Amino acid sequence: MKHRIVVLGAGYAGAFVAGALARRLSPEDAEITVVNAEPDFVQRLRLHQLAAGQEIEAPRLADVFAGTGVRLRLARVTAVAPERRVVAVADAAGDGEAGENGETGEELAYDTLVYALGSHVADQGVPGVAEHAFDVAGRPAARRLRERLDGLAGPGEGGRVVVVGDGLTGIETATEIAESRPGLSVTLIARGELGAALSPGARGHLRRACDRLGVTVREHTRVEAVEAARVLCEDGTALESDATVWAAGFAVGPLAAAGGLEVTEQGRIVVDHAMRSVSHPDVYAVGDSAHALGDDGRPLPMSCASAGYTGMRAVASIVTRLTGRTIRSTKLQYVGNHISLGRRDGILQTVDGEARPKPAYVGGRKAARIKAGILRLSLWSTSHPTFGLPRRRHRLAAVPPAAAERTVARPAGVRLP
Repeated sequence: MKHRIVVLGAGYAGAFVAGALARRLSPEDAEITVVNAEPDFVQRLRLHQLAAGQEIEAPRLADVFAGTGVRLRLARVTAVAPERRVVAVADAAGDGEAGENGETGEELAYDTLVYALGSHVADQGVPGVAEHAFDVAGRPAARRLRERLDGLAGPGEGGRVVVVGDGLTGIETATEIAESRPGLSVTLIARGELGAALSPGARGHLRRACDRLGVTVREHTRVEAVEAARVLCEDGTALESDATVWAAGFAVGPLAAAGGLEVTEQGRIVVDHAMRSVSHPDVYAVGDSAHALGDDGRPLPMSCASAGYTGMRAVASIVTRLTGRTIRSTKLQYVGNHISLGRRDGILQTVDGEARPKPAYVGGRKAARIKAGILRLSLWSTSHPTFGLPRRRHRLAAVPPAAAERTVARPAGVRLP
């Protein structure tokens, strides 16, 4: 019987892991299935561009995995049962997107599970976010925001956009909307100092970019509630808003926790250095879904870079475990941030071993070109998941019973929030 590998999610991390495993493992021994709710690959890093009115590529996953041997299942994951080694899925009518009508349930059995379902917007307990705010965490959400922006007039005529959150998503969304739709009034709300994680030079560059684009920045401001046409702040200020965009944090869905996997308060699966669940050794987690410690002992942040590092580590770990061969992997590290400030400006900020920003940074058109190149490379590598990997597919080795049943010890230094 073939070893059944099920990958949940076909984002940056999931698509890479599925393709890499297909290239390394013999199809005579391994069967790889990818479960994803949407039929297309979503460039999440560019959803703020989609919301601002630009078109971005979305390759069909059926084409991405064509010829790789990977089976694609368009379905929504509804439950994970690691004790029985099954996942429950619900087929969605039409194009495969999740829905409540016309769904049929089924269980998929696995021997190895790769959890790569990513993250979603966290409302942080703020009233009104779910009812009244937009976000760019998914393609349907970005399209809804785009439609809303299409219906807004210019300044003084109801064209007021408030972006809550000064992380990378908030900064990129605010500057992209301001550049693409100069007739709108854009305000960015920051809980602390704008660009606090950047070097002084990069912070200055960010401020100048906001000034150039006409983005009003409100620092040291906490949002108390979101209403249909206002954002209420804790200092008593009420900001009029025709479109409030929530970018104040992300969290992982409840499926892993509900299934009994050990998770953090944010729902991220606690893994060892092999990306293996510390509570269920047949489950691996990658990308935003994983709470992994980098080589510096710090948790890797939710980012595209982390998706790449954790994905490569998981592939090496799974291939090594199943074939008995030692597969070299990359380091687990956080090297810095690439921030786009519209299409013609950006910031590349590297960090040191303590995750502190280095004094030097790259800004302006050069940074924008580098960021655009990174996005193109990410799309190309996802669209060609088996390119560049060894052509020889390894046969699986027998896994000794003791090794198969051994519980993975918690890595030193892991503390749940």
